[in-house]
Amino acid sequence: MDTVMLVLTMLLLVVVSGFLVRVIPRPLPLPLVQIGLGALITTVSDFHVDLDPHIFFLLFIPPLLFLDGWRIPKTGLFRDKGTILELALGLVIFTVIGLGFLIHWLIPSMPLGVAFILAAVLSPTDPIAVSAISARVPIPKRVMHILEGESLLNDASGLVCLRFATAAVMTGAFSITNAMATFIWLALGGIGVGVALTIGVGYIKNWLSSRWGEESGTQILISLLIPFGAYIIAEHMACSGILAAVAAGITMSYVEASGQAMASTRIRRNVVWDAVQFSANGVIFVLLGQQLPDLARGATTVITEAGHREAWWLVVYVIAILGSLAALRFIWVWLSVRFTMMRAHLRGEALQPMHWRMISVMSLSGVRGAITLAAALTIPLALPDGTPFPARDMVIFLAAAIIISSLILATVALPRLLHGLDIPQESHQEEEDFARMSAAKAAMQAIEKTQHEMAEGRTDADLYARAAIRVMELYRPHIEDKAVKTGEERDVIRQIDNIERYLHLAAIKAERSEILKLAKSRQVEDDMMRKLLREIDLVEARYL
Repeated sequence: MDTVMLVLTMLLLVVVSGFLVRVIPRPLPLPLVQIGLGALITTVSDFHVDLDPHIFFLLFIPPLLFLDGWRIPKTGLFRDKGTILELALGLVIFTVIGLGFLIHWLIPSMPLGVAFILAAVLSPTDPIAVSAISARVPIPKRVMHILEGESLLNDASGLVCLRFATAAVMTGAFSITNAMATFIWLALGGIGVGVALTIGVGYIKNWLSSRWGEESGTQILISLLIPFGAYIIAEHMACSGILAAVAAGITMSYVEASGQAMASTRIRRNVVWDAVQFSANGVIFVLLGQQLPDLARGATTVITEAGHREAWWLVVYVIAILGSLAALRFIWVWLSVRFTMMRAHLRGEALQPMHWRMISVMSLSGVRGAITLAAALTIPLALPDGTPFPARDMVIFLAAAIIISSLILATVALPRLLHGLDIPQESHQEEEDFARMSAAKAAMQAIEKTQHEMAEGRTDADLYARAAIRVMELYRPHIEDKAVKTGEERDVIRQIDNIERYLHLAAIKAERSEILKLAKSRQVEDDMMRKLLREIDLVEARYL
């Protein structure tokens, strides 16, 4: 019963955070509000969760990374694959080495191996936190796609570095050859498991549906189970479960591109996944906030471990580490941009130089999140000889402090860096017009062909022709309007589209009110009301 109440309490806090973030006079990122609620409820009550990092990883990380991989724009992901890999692999190693030596110099009482562990814990950015920041700050779409792609992949490289650093501290030995071989197996094995499982499940699912029909609930449940299956199988094979979940999500987008699922299944599945994403994201940050009071109470131990008595030394450590993370990231991003421009120059392409403020935006957007805290909590409690693991409390405390500090820094600094910066507006209007026109042409051809097949040999063939004309009228504007070539005519058509959209929304609102009125007066049954409202909602979704 206590477990059930804890779960319900966390979900309630997530709901409250969704309202608070909208009523706070100066909007804050949703994760910060959720962290604050988690800390508050723990302080004023006996609400407490013993966070097992292994269970945490299994319950929350696979579905969220799977969904991010499923929904991330693939064109941008593969277009900027070089930059993303440079950040996801090169920057992680650069950060672990540079930050590891700096932390050891800054805190001499922390062994060098433990300093590398802390650096590895802090090296990956968090896709959940990155998405939360972007919701409040107008980061250019291409930059956002790069950040999302980086955060999807650098979790695996950061956790691999953490595994190697922990093994070195536990055994006192480190082999670069074994590390390279292990990394290759972790990466390739994890990706292979994710791809193979998703393709196999998709094939079986489509085969069964084509023979015995499709049931939406079953299809949705299968999509929810795939990331957990990929993660568990990969971990059982000593591969990267995180990369398996990401690869499964990316593969899922291609499997679903066949369009074999029913429209109702896709609509319901999107709703379910949106709810899962919002709930899981919120619970993660509430749990993070819930851990803060315990970490704060352990601050005395942390100070003693560092050889100081004054609490302000903790602030010095946090500021120094946060500044070093930003500086190392700025240097790497700058080098990556220069390298990209050099490659483009060798290919004969002309690229516009990136403004230093945009490089700073990419540097500060690399916020840390719950994965960082969960990774810190996986550090063993003791060494093989039974002695306590050195500076473990220090690592966990600093990791939590950097998570919150990076979120606050990004919230405060990014709007100022982007203010007045000339950001090129990405327009996909022509791409959308072309897609709509092509789809309309295909639809009209299919209508005409089907009408002839249905009317063949019938005496009432004219009824089929009239019906076909009525259906074609729905598609004709998409061809005639989108085919306009001159800029002035396009502006007129788009103005008409906006007016038509407003009129449609007004009509839909009236439809919904009338249906509800009829249901209230018992002139329409509840089942019929829900069916009609669903149809109205789907039509309304086209104009929102």
